[in-house]
Amino acid sequence: MTTQQTFKEAILNKRMLICIFTGFTSGLPLFILYQLVPGWLRSEGVSLVEIGLFSLIGIPYVWKFIWSPLMDRYSFPMLGRRRSWMFATQILLLFSIAGFGFIDPTINIWSVAYLAAAVAFFSASQDIVLDAYRRELLQEHELGLGNSIHVQAYRLSGLVPGSLAFILADHISWQSVFLIVAAFMLIGILLTLCIKESKSEHLAPKTLHDAVVLPFRDFISRKGFKSALQILIFLFLYKLGDSMATALQTPFFIDLGFTKTEIGVVAKTASLIAMTIGLAVGGIVMIKLSINKALWLFGFVQIISILGFAALAEIGHNTYALAFAMGFEYLGVGLGTAAFTAFIARTTNPAFAATQFALFTALTALPRTFANATTGLIVEQIGWTSFYFLCTFLAIPGMLMLFKVAPWSEKVPFETKNKTEELI
Repeated sequence: MTTQQTFKEAILNKRMLICIFTGFTSGLPLFILYQLVPGWLRSEGVSLVEIGLFSLIGIPYVWKFIWSPLMDRYSFPMLGRRRSWMFATQILLLFSIAGFGFIDPTINIWSVAYLAAAVAFFSASQDIVLDAYRRELLQEHELGLGNSIHVQAYRLSGLVPGSLAFILADHISWQSVFLIVAAFMLIGILLTLCIKESKSEHLAPKTLHDAVVLPFRDFISRKGFKSALQILIFLFLYKLGDSMATALQTPFFIDLGFTKTEIGVVAKTASLIAMTIGLAVGGIVMIKLSINKALWLFGFVQIISILGFAALAEIGHNTYALAFAMGFEYLGVGLGTAAFTAFIARTTNPAFAATQFALFTALTALPRTFANATTGLIVEQIGWTSFYFLCTFLAIPGMLMLFKVAPWSEKVPFETKNKTEELI
């Protein structure tokens, strides 16, 4: 088989199409919580203080590895281990998202909070099983492109609650808006009913104890304690500088004198286009190179792109500079995310995909939480330009960890089969 044939087969197959749908149905609930619900609450007159407390609904995304062993061990009678959990979480999301439309937030704000917490829990649970299914579905050489497509569709799903919903809200009631947005979960439900259970040579853990213990024992036995610790440190550090740099984007633009229209039209359009290109190119490049090389190349792009914000801080109010800075930054985000997600998938053993993937992705969410808690104070102390130089500096340790976890020239074999058999 020629290289060209292999390349075409990696792109044009059913598995890549499935990754589009898993990405869309995974991202939709998250953007509903972080874009649509706050906008709805504010339009109904809820105070910013109360809306700000809704940031706590992100907790399930950080702690999802706690209940992920249950989804590795157990399943419902029909549809199989992965698809049964997919179907259950998607049905729960469909009805809980629609439920927002039947609540008056000015009277029952706590009801909104409880429902938002439920949506976050169901969404995080859906992510657990979708990540596991995708890990079992994709072949080794497809991890880069498949995860890139998944993340791209994940981001694009934000156009439904972040754009379409607000346009509709000017013409119809919020109840109808939430019913329409919730109906987009039918895409995921139809996907679950149409696809087959992923073929895996690994059986479900025999006991709940095995489901909890074996994923961690497997990870350490495959990598060794020192290497496993290095990987966990890398997962925390690789996106740290980038997460901090993007934490206060909108306040930064406002401080520079940009209007809301300029921010919405210029910044968001440039970022969406660049991110889409970055994710698509990143996945395709990883077919030709390797995940290790992609982490190096795209990591450097990610670091350099942060400096675009430092340049914008010095230039000031300039729409062309804004478009360039945002486009370049999100190009770095797209490229870095494509490689980073593929690395996580490769590190995960398909036998324990749900628990290990949940643990790794939860760890990568910690920098975002850290950034949101500290960046405002840092900017007040040192100013915007110095802050972005600091973010650039904080991105370097993650790159240095690549010498240990993903050397440029090393070929990483996939050795989970024998190790898993030894454990079980």
